[in-house]
Formats: sequence, C-alpha cells, structure tokens
Amino acid sequence: MNAPLSIIIPTYNSQCDLPETVASLFEGLQEGLIKELIISDSSEHSLIKQMADKIGAVYIKSAKGRGIQLREGACNATGEWMLFLHADTHLELGWNKAVLQFIRSHSDKAGYFRLKFRQYGFFPLMVARWANLRSVVFDLPYGDQGLLISKSLYEQSGGFRAIPLMEDVELCRKLQGKLVMLNGIASTSAQRQVRKGWLRSGIGNLWILIQYYLGKSPEKLFEKYY
Repeated sequence: MNAPLSIIIPTYNSQCDLPETVASLFEGLQEGLIKELIISDSSEHSLIKQMADKIGAVYIKSAKGRGIQLREGACNATGEWMLFLHADTHLELGWNKAVLQFIRSHSDKAGYFRLKFRQYGFFPLMVARWANLRSVVFDLPYGDQGLLISKSLYEQSGGFRAIPLMEDVELCRKLQGKLVMLNGIASTSAQRQVRKGWLRSGIGNLWILIQYYLGKSPEKLFEKYY
C-alpha cells in the first residue's frame, strides 16, 4: 500500500511544542503510513520554518488563524487521507494501528482520538472524561483530539472554513453521524487550563460554545477568547 496519510499541523510560535509532537508521529513513518507532514505556520519568526526544513516537512506560510491555516494545509495535501493535529497534541503509542484499521474500514466516515491531558489530578481526568463523553454523545470532538478524514469526505463537507475560532466545531457539525472515536489516545497540553484555572477555563469554553450556537460570529468570539 502506498503511504496514504498527509498530516497537517497548524503552528503559531510553537517551536517548544512541535518537536515532541513530531516525535510521536515516528511510528507512522516507520510503518509507511505517512506520505507527508505539512506545517501550516503563522509564526512571527523563522524558527518553525527551520525546523520544518530540518525534518523534511512541507512548509506553508499562512495568515494567522487556525481555520485559515488548516484550510491552507488541506489545499496542499496530496494524500488520500488527512490527519489534522494541534501542535501541542502528542499521539500515544499504537496510534498508527488505529489509523490504519480505520482507513481500511471507514472510507465514508471521519475519526478522532480519545482525549487525555498531560497533567495529573482530578480536574484533568474529569475534563478529559467529559470531552470524550461529549464527543460520543453529541458528535462534537474538538481539534485537540485530532481529526482523521479522507480527502473526498473533507471536500464533500466543505472542509475547514477560514475563521479564527470554532473551525473544529463547525466542521464537526457538518460531519454529524459520520464521526467515530478511534482506538487511540491524543495527549494534549494543559498549560492554558493550568494558567487560567480548570474551572474558569471550562466555564469559559462552554460559554463561548453557547454564544457560537446562538449565532455570535467566530471573529468576535476570537477577540474575547484571546
């Protein structure tokens, strides 16, 4: 089988996060699963480009905004399948087998990983459990869980819209009924939650989601979020 997978990572001054994320992908490279790694970057300096050149990744200079960057990455992908990952999300061992199994049996669906935070304690555990429950019950995984999707289904759904926030929620709403949890784990950073506080961060995220569903524009929500 020819390597089917394009992995797309949006970056913004992510030079501290990217090395470990890329290292977690190595097993997929060994198994001949990965066709290309695409770095869609909006950083303010050239460090990410230097890193991309060093590891042989495809580098794209993009305008800032995760939706914009993901869309740019997808437009340049040549694989039959795409895996979208955040720069601070590490895939745990065995992910390549889960992806390969999914690709062979779910050509008409999209997949996401089970979420775990790289932080010990009650709140990280409970928030991850809620995120995984929300993903299954409401068909609403977030971007830090990754998204595995065929190029054809991505294009059929309209793909990521060039918006600065809620791009993951918007695409998943289009994919409802076609989303499946993979038998693998995405381990993501908890720096934002630790900095803001787990409770405050959770309430803030929920409030933003509610406002989005009530029709507030992603651009205005982005201003409040950051």
